[in-house]
This record gives sequence, C-alpha cells and structure tokens, in this order.
Amino acid sequence: MIRRRAVFQGRVQGVGFRARARDTARAHPVTGWVRNEPDGTVCLEAQGEEAAVRAYLADLRRRVSGLVEREFAVEARVVPGEHGFTIAV
Repeated sequence: MIRRRAVFQGRVQGVGFRARARDTARAHPVTGWVRNEPDGTVCLEAQGEEAAVRAYLADLRRRVSGLVEREFAVEARVVPGEHGFTIAV
C-alpha cells in the first residue's frame, strides 16, 4: 500500500479538473481526495496498491492532457481505513 501526493500546475482550476480526478478514481481501486489550492494549483492524494496508484495517475494525466503544465509528486503517509475518493474543500 502506498500513498502519493501530486500537485498540478497550469490551467487546472475552473475547468473540471477535480471532477475528472474523482471520476477517474472510480475506475481504479484507489482512495484519496483532490482539492483546489489558493495558489491556483490542484493537489491530490491517491492511495492503494502501487500498480493501482500508478495506473490511476497515468489515466488521469491522459484525461487532463493539455491543462497541466507541470506536476510534482511525492510519497505521502498512508491513511489507514480511508474509503472512497472525494473532492475536498
């Protein structure tokens, strides 16, 4: 089990990015959240088996192609007992 935090820069707010991230997560066995940040970026955390998290992020990248100018990702602490993937506020 791993958890990855990713921050996306570019034209990522006001274009349905968070909804795409949530909807894409439904097709993968991952949990986590996505939210807009005050600096104009979008941050998400995805948790699951390593292959599932990698597949989710790859699928999301394809779905938001053209919106993201830069992405930063790091490992994060696993959240025990987390369920679902939500849009956080």
